Amino acid sequence: MVLSVLIIMAMNSNQNYSLKSSNSFNIKTSCSDIYFPSTFADLLKLPELTVGNTSDTFYILGEGSNTLFVESQAPIIIQPKFTGINILEHKDHFIVTAGAAENWHDLVCFCLEQGIYGLENLALIPGSVGAAPVQNIGAYGVEFSNYCQEVQWYEFASKTLLSLSKEACNFAYRDSVFKQERYNKGLITQVTFKFPKAWQANLSYAGLDVLAKNSSAKEVMAQVITLRSSKLPDPKTLPNAGSFFKNPVINQDTFIQLKQRYPNIPNYPQQDGQVKLAAGWLIDQSGLKGFRHHDVGVHQQQALVLVNYGSDVGADIISLAKYVQRKVAEKFSVLLTPEVRMITHQGESSFSSLIDTNPIEDSNVMRENSDD
Repeated sequence: MVLSVLIIMAMNSNQNYSLKSSNSFNIKTSCSDIYFPSTFADLLKLPELTVGNTSDTFYILGEGSNTLFVESQAPIIIQPKFTGINILEHKDHFIVTAGAAENWHDLVCFCLEQGIYGLENLALIPGSVGAAPVQNIGAYGVEFSNYCQEVQWYEFASKTLLSLSKEACNFAYRDSVFKQERYNKGLITQVTFKFPKAWQANLSYAGLDVLAKNSSAKEVMAQVITLRSSKLPDPKTLPNAGSFFKNPVINQDTFIQLKQRYPNIPNYPQQDGQVKLAAGWLIDQSGLKGFRHHDVGVHQQQALVLVNYGSDVGADIISLAKYVQRKVAEKFSVLLTPEVRMITHQGESSFSSLIDTNPIEDSNVMRENSDD
């Protein structure tokens, strides 16, 4: 079976472009220039973007579901528009290739409709297909890397398309070569997956373990959607970027000390001997679930999600995130690091390098609560 869905879009660009509708936090920001390449010819027309060889900084934007624009001015934006899905059927597996601009959840649904299983645990994750390998997205016991065969990547310096194998992508927890050695040296145009026909439901994660072992892929996806919908707010109605912080990974000695103080602390042993903790639980136990400061806050049902109730300013989210990080560190001596990417007018910046211009003080929080 060969199934192809191809969409060709004309290359275009804009100046002084508003990005408010292009980020799920709904932050008011704009960029001087934005490019929408959809063909190899379009890529060749991009300005010189080799790091160190341009006077302007840039950021490669997907759907903006994992991006926080910190300032009112963003750098040059490149938003790839490569679309199309191709399926090749072999005796014991399927090969699926999808353009970087395809919506991730739509791809999951499309595969399921075609009888191709494996991605159902990753249903309802916001964002584009091209952003998935960068973060090595994961949920409910499955990661993108489990099914990735290769990633097609355009290298700015050589102006060539490269096919990077799964091994070459150096996938790790919420990490990949695209955030490390190849960071800002190119962009992803398409992704190729390999799905074995011999499928078995992955029900190892809490919430899915209530399903029967012989559950179908559609039943698994329905349960994932139910779980995510019950915990995570829809960015269209309450702006957010999903899980804001990574689940921290600590060594055994630190975990043993925490376990003695908090016997019920959720924990997930890793193959290398370290232990992953649940960031949402740490935030909740720090008394921050439902916390609100002016127009930003911690979601009432899922403490791992920071929400925007009406602020136009990315710095407000930064102040909230810094406050959450500080309170968790004070209680557990564990440092939370954001999963969301921080973008200033100079490009992407580390969270630690960002200055909190209006820090949230405990005294102010107490005063606000007393006024309620």
